[in-house]
Amino acid sequence: MTSFDIEKLPFTPQHLRIWQQEDRRFINWPVVYVLDDGKRVYVGETLNTAARMRQHLESPTRGTLKVVRLILDDTFNKSVCLDLESQLIALLAADGKFTVLNSNKGIVDADYYDRPKYRENFKEVFDALREQEVFTRSLPELENRELFKLSPFKALNRDQAIVMEDILEGLFDDWEDEAAAPITVQGDPGTGKTIVAVYLLKLLRDIAEGNGLDDPEGDALFSDFFTPDNHRRLGASRVGLVVPQQALRASLKRVFAQTPGLDRTMVLTPFEVGKSDEPWDLLVVDESHRLNHRANQASGMQNKSFGEINHKLFGADADHLTQVDWIRKQSRHQIFLIDSRQSVRPADLPQETQKALIAEADRSHRHYGLFTQMRVQGGRDYVSFARALVGGLPREREDFGDYELRLFDDLGDMHAAIRARDAEVGLSRLVAGYAWEWKSKSDPKAHDIEIDGQRLQWNQTQTDWITSAGALEEVGSIHTVQGYDLNFAGVIIGPDLRFDEESQRIVFDRSNYFDKKGIENNPRLGIVYSDDDVLRFVTNVYSVLLTRGVLGTYVYVVDRALRERLRTLIHPR
Repeated sequence: MTSFDIEKLPFTPQHLRIWQQEDRRFINWPVVYVLDDGKRVYVGETLNTAARMRQHLESPTRGTLKVVRLILDDTFNKSVCLDLESQLIALLAADGKFTVLNSNKGIVDADYYDRPKYRENFKEVFDALREQEVFTRSLPELENRELFKLSPFKALNRDQAIVMEDILEGLFDDWEDEAAAPITVQGDPGTGKTIVAVYLLKLLRDIAEGNGLDDPEGDALFSDFFTPDNHRRLGASRVGLVVPQQALRASLKRVFAQTPGLDRTMVLTPFEVGKSDEPWDLLVVDESHRLNHRANQASGMQNKSFGEINHKLFGADADHLTQVDWIRKQSRHQIFLIDSRQSVRPADLPQETQKALIAEADRSHRHYGLFTQMRVQGGRDYVSFARALVGGLPREREDFGDYELRLFDDLGDMHAAIRARDAEVGLSRLVAGYAWEWKSKSDPKAHDIEIDGQRLQWNQTQTDWITSAGALEEVGSIHTVQGYDLNFAGVIIGPDLRFDEESQRIVFDRSNYFDKKGIENNPRLGIVYSDDDVLRFVTNVYSVLLTRGVLGTYVYVVDRALRERLRTLIHPR
């Protein structure tokens, strides 16, 4: 593969005219380019650089940019350029040096001939641009940042792109219908539900603000939705993203704050939605399975608010009302992203409510599914295996390719392996089920987990724990990691799960479970949760933890009988 060139020029008609006379690739050749003024950046690709540069010079937003870098390679074709363009947009957004001016017209992760070789070449392009101070961080640093993992500029896979197109068609078809059915999107861990939510909101804001309406290159996947009619529909619309979990919500607020067209105030709690006096045109709900029904909330203030919101919206604090009802009352249109098997507490949306929501959307042909595994390199087979590992116990291990699944007999050894992986690739952490008291919450010097001579504390911060300074020496709980990626996860399966030799099944040990909200009965609704009821939530917790690792999962099991049972599955003879 021939080497590339990066031509750096002042972004003026005169300098572009001189270059055009000297290089044949200026008129009819696939080129990727980067425009910037030190604060703002725009990335594009074109087959006709001369015409495209003239159009940018005439644009009110891009015509004031100062420098153009033309990335040239004799082997480039259209597919390669689209891929490199999308990579650079996502990485520049994650780096944070520039405000990215691109709109979300259809960045898709498409395959093409010799893609692995070109992807290696892209790393050299990145290094060259970093030498020119276009980037301030290394490639591994950027790929591990939440701004990259949660970016609205991430390329969609084909599965996500099809769902996105279906959502947009359904949403615009129903836009004038005040009684439109909700849209639901269902997917396993790692299928990119959060990415779909963030990408969609950025795309809708770009349409609303008219970004891309003047763009003559109309072959991007979602170009057909950038119409004057849709611009008019969305122009004065109020849209928001509802995120029940505190940690994920804080991360998404930061992403929205740094993305043109989005704002941190668009990321909402369910309580903020319920209390608002101003309705929304569209609410997108991520992790909808974590919405609550009328159960005891995390604080007395929230319990009071739950009743007040029900009175405000419906005239009475009726027991059947849930946060789904608040969202539907407070918005004309709703999109619920959901995975019923990630409910981890009794207060979470009941299974029957989730099923009814999906069924309603399905009857109106507004239910869509995500199936391609984007996080775990072991693929869908590993996700199914992990869920069965703490649920129904799979009969045998399947082939997960290069995905590294290991069982440890000593917690210190597993922690050492996680430290080594963190030094190697970053984002490697210990996580555990809620099988130990959180003593360090009230006594910072106390140790929470003591096993095999190891003395560890739970995560010392509720938000940004994964990237916090002490995270490598702490243990993350479900409430700090749900919705996030790790490169390697060291999962401690605590004494809350045991293997019963007599019944040959995994059972729940209530005496070793310390999430008070995870076992709390609901006297208001007359619900008493049996050990088998709670077992479903606890196995969901471990299923989530076992599917955080992108490159691998390490497992330590406290209960010896369960450890030996899992040994036959994780390391079959």
